[in-house]
Amino acid sequence: MEVAPSDLALQSSQRFYERAQHTIPGGVNSPARAFDSVGGTPLFIEGGEGAYLKDADSNEYLDYVGSWGPMIFGHAHPDVIKAVQEQAEASTSFGAPTEIEIDVAELVCDLVPSVEKVRMVNSGTEATMSAARLARGYTDRDKIIKFEGNYHGHGDFFLIAAGSGAMTLGEPDSPGVTKGNAKDTLLARYNDLDHVQQLVEANQGEVACIILEPVAGNMGCIPPEPGFLEGLRELCDAHDIVLIFDEVMTGFRVAPGGVQERYGVTPDLTCLGKIIGGGLPVGAYGGRQEIMDYVSPTGPVYQAGTLSGNPLAMRAGHAILSKIAEEKDQIYRELEEYAEALQDGTEHNLDALGLNYTTHQVGAMGSLFFTSANVTDQDTAKSSETETYAAYFHAMLEEGIYLPPSQFEAMFFGTCHGEAELDETLKTQRRALERVHS
Repeated sequence: MEVAPSDLALQSSQRFYERAQHTIPGGVNSPARAFDSVGGTPLFIEGGEGAYLKDADSNEYLDYVGSWGPMIFGHAHPDVIKAVQEQAEASTSFGAPTEIEIDVAELVCDLVPSVEKVRMVNSGTEATMSAARLARGYTDRDKIIKFEGNYHGHGDFFLIAAGSGAMTLGEPDSPGVTKGNAKDTLLARYNDLDHVQQLVEANQGEVACIILEPVAGNMGCIPPEPGFLEGLRELCDAHDIVLIFDEVMTGFRVAPGGVQERYGVTPDLTCLGKIIGGGLPVGAYGGRQEIMDYVSPTGPVYQAGTLSGNPLAMRAGHAILSKIAEEKDQIYRELEEYAEALQDGTEHNLDALGLNYTTHQVGAMGSLFFTSANVTDQDTAKSSETETYAAYFHAMLEEGIYLPPSQFEAMFFGTCHGEAELDETLKTQRRALERVHS
């Protein structure tokens, strides 16, 4: 592999970035793509194959972003390319039912423990918004509980900051979100079951659902503490609250059936995305038949979408999910082996330099936090040395390793990451950490 050079050789990316800012807010179509947290110019990508990316200046990078999760089998997988090409020849959209939607729905229902019926949508945001609305309609209650540091897309009632006290309602976290919209969102501390219990008891009979990332991925990768998910399940059962797992990131990434299979806790509803579209725009929400039958046209809770179940996305997703269903034992064994070796090697490199750190690895995702704190929630994640991470990010980037451009984003890898990629990563990491340490 070529070593990716410094910004001096990113002329096309710099030119595109400057050009984009004239017509696109901030020059990017999602804030996660900006380099605001680490500084510098975002890479403009030209192509990818397997575990590697190539930018607009023809620099190659070993990729640990994976399009933020979908690329479980790597970029440009032949099965996905073939499926999309064949579908495109038959047309890209019909606005009418297709058999491939049924095929994908059946695979999802077979693989994900909680899902008896599933509705396809177009993004993770649409999935979480729809699931929360469904929970409200099903329970005839208005309030929802979400967790600090968990991201469920940009729906108004999810963009909520903490109020002035533990039992207060949320406050808008973005201009454009009204106080009226925020008033029904309660904010809990992740991995703090007692706090959730207090919120439920203070709002007795008013909470429709509890929604969470069962393994957090948007404040870095943070797993649930022992008993946390089990406690939420018991609490929801005791108070007739719908438990929603947002597995847009973790679905088919930490286990064939997601977090709920890995930890043995079954929610009432599950939100999915990313991998189920094979890299194309997609989302889905599903769960118990009794609840899903409240969705129109069967039930009164309205939700629709012209491109829902789009045949291109369904073909790509079917190629991925069918491969998972057929080869899951081998796939997830290899992913776990890579994850353990990467974590062990990273910790060895950090220990050799005496740097403060915490690492988390759950299935094919993980994070390195530059802090000595036990990272279990948003507050402990924020104790990380973000300047150290920024220096580490650029040191790795300059040598051809593409990491998430933020301390608080999870990294992703897939089956295309093998022994050669592991060796390359750890050797480069040693050099990068030495530069940061000096």
